Amino acid sequence: MPAAAVAHVNLRNGWLDLAWPKEHGSWSLALEPLALGLVAAPSAGGAWLSLAVIGAFFARRPLRLAWVETAPERRTAARVVFGLLAGLSLFAFAAAVLTGGLACLGWLLPSAVGGGVFIFHDVRGTGRTAWAEIAGAAAFACVPAALGILAGRSAAEAAALALLGCGRSLPAVLTVRAVLRGAKSGVRSAGPAVTAAVLAVLVAGLLAGCGIISSFPVAALALLAIRTTGLLVWPSPILRARTLGMIEAGLGLAFALTVGFALRR
Repeated sequence: MPAAAVAHVNLRNGWLDLAWPKEHGSWSLALEPLALGLVAAPSAGGAWLSLAVIGAFFARRPLRLAWVETAPERRTAARVVFGLLAGLSLFAFAAAVLTGGLACLGWLLPSAVGGGVFIFHDVRGTGRTAWAEIAGAAAFACVPAALGILAGRSAAEAAALALLGCGRSLPAVLTVRAVLRGAKSGVRSAGPAVTAAVLAVLVAGLLAGCGIISSFPVAALALLAIRTTGLLVWPSPILRARTLGMIEAGLGLAFALTVGFALRR
């Protein structure tokens, strides 16, 4: 590897530039489901799997740079950073399987599919499209199911964790997109976001009716549905992207922690 590339990788700012995600909203979408799953169903295997997911989260940007970057030194540096992060992720994933068993693998298939769809769009420069963002959010939102399995939860409980993760993340993506696009165009398309938020409440209500979860997650999702409706249906002040992102991050963290504790045995 060229010496200049090594120097670039070793610089602190170079590391941050190559690996640090630039999209602030991606932090919430990636880490909230992990918090939900680990709080609701803690386990050593789940901790290792969460580390693997975090490694994959940070590996996404250097992977894209290694694919699209034209400067040879920067492309080589991105490959080095990606290799290190991918190695960390694979090591943690192997530790999760060795610690918790193979049963979690099937539950990670939805995450693998969603992540694959997002990466496909991301390296092509279309990662900001609606379907790409939905696929990326779903990839992380489904991880709590595997965390539940690693903690010894039943299949129904694991599925409920994934559904609750999706019920939080997917309406949030649609809501934020609709608000930001409405701020630019003056027209707020409320239908998809409101429909997704209401559907999340109905699914949670069905899970509660079957005795799989308590009623608290239903109430939490109902509050988020009211948030979506308030932002997109009734007249409301236009929020800056940074302000909206901070609000969503706070809501997501509160949801993950409170719902996680409500589902904890």
